[in-house]
Amino acid sequence: MPLRGHLGELRKALVVSGLSLLASSFAIFLTRGDWLFQFLTGPVRSLDIPVISIRVTEVFMTKVKLSLLAGFVVSFPVMIAQIWGFLAPALTKKEKRMAAVIIPLAILLFAGGLFFAYFAVFPLAVRFLLLMTTEGLMPMITVGEYLSFTVSFFIPFGIAFEMPLAVYILGKLGIIGPAALAGKRKYAVLLVLAAAAVLTPGPDVVSQLMMAVPVYLLYEISIWVSFLVRRGNKGDRAVEAPV
Repeated sequence: MPLRGHLGELRKALVVSGLSLLASSFAIFLTRGDWLFQFLTGPVRSLDIPVISIRVTEVFMTKVKLSLLAGFVVSFPVMIAQIWGFLAPALTKKEKRMAAVIIPLAILLFAGGLFFAYFAVFPLAVRFLLLMTTEGLMPMITVGEYLSFTVSFFIPFGIAFEMPLAVYILGKLGIIGPAALAGKRKYAVLLVLAAAAVLTPGPDVVSQLMMAVPVYLLYEISIWVSFLVRRGNKGDRAVEAPV
């Protein structure tokens, strides 16, 4: 296919993806905008702490941003289908089979990280941060600031949950092995703690540890994933397990 044909296919994929995003976001804004807002602010409202607006457009823009985020999630399969339709002709059968496994798994892992953050870590972090206030001060949270806080809290968890998959791909390519990962545990601990300190929006140690502990557990899982991949690649059951 000539270059112009490729550019036409790429433009078509981008247009369809953009229209899907806009349509999904608009429908969610009209039908589920209030529900999304209530769902997201649930951990704060459970503490009887008011969520306020200090600007005329703040509530409206917050609902627009929430709808766009939710619309992206809803339309993501359409975007993946468009990207796949554009790239598939250039892939081999083996690459297509690998992509058919990796893409859904990556989506599930990212969603798993978001669910884990919201249901297991976020309520505890919010409770700790808001209840550790100076006596006589009443915390009042603006909707815009709260949205920024939640997004910056959730996204790192979604990315961190992709670690085993990334190690699987690197292992398949022969770039990294279980021995190398196991031998770098002490450096992994330092990097995980440093990343948790940077990525968690709250400055407290508790929320940082809430991120660091599960991420390090994912690192340990990744070591065993790499071990299984290496044993599968070599076809040798005697490959030494990581310790």
